[in-house]
Amino acid sequence: MEKLAIAIDGPAGAGKSTISKLVANRINLNYIDTGAMYRAITYKVINNGIEFDDKVEIIKLLNSTSIDFNHNHIYLDGKNVDKEIRENKISKNVSYIAKIKEVREKMVEIQRKIASNKSVIMDGRDIGTHVLPKADFKFYINASVEERGRRRYEELKEKNFDTTLEKIIEEIKNRDRIDSTREISPLRKSEDAFEIDTTNLTIDQVVDKIIKTIEKRRE
Repeated sequence: MEKLAIAIDGPAGAGKSTISKLVANRINLNYIDTGAMYRAITYKVINNGIEFDDKVEIIKLLNSTSIDFNHNHIYLDGKNVDKEIRENKISKNVSYIAKIKEVREKMVEIQRKIASNKSVIMDGRDIGTHVLPKADFKFYINASVEERGRRRYEELKEKNFDTTLEKIIEEIKNRDRIDSTREISPLRKSEDAFEIDTTNLTIDQVVDKIIKTIEKRRE
């Protein structure tokens, strides 16, 4: 198969990462979780006790940070941080880091470099609109805020986190607001993206929709 680039965008909790991983496995693509990259630097910022509004220190930290993917696992300064970056404190605060211009510029530079020499499926908030505007296929994955909150709540319950559905929904609404109104590359649907509302669909149904769309256009 020729080199292929697929962009998957959408708000928090819509299922982008899970869906992208499954599509990657089905049609043999390299999965790049851009959200995990922002989570990784957020994790490091928190661990270093840096305030979220201290741009100077955040940028200094970023410039001495290594973020890489290997076999669909993310490594921060050489350490696998798959589990650590999924903690709720990261989910609540990643948007504050992701809206910083210099952070986004550095991440986009890394993402484009990865996509330049291999077939990829990449998910995030601004892949189709900014990172890979010439992607072969673009999808916008969405769901109601209530459904996205319910999914996140169930995920946290399984990990024995003490929280409430109402609190999670408010946190997701706040992330949506930050992501949609930030000055640099805000969350929005690319005009040429296929939109899929996953509210009442199973993961397998969404994956099938994406693969059928790709196969139909490439026949």
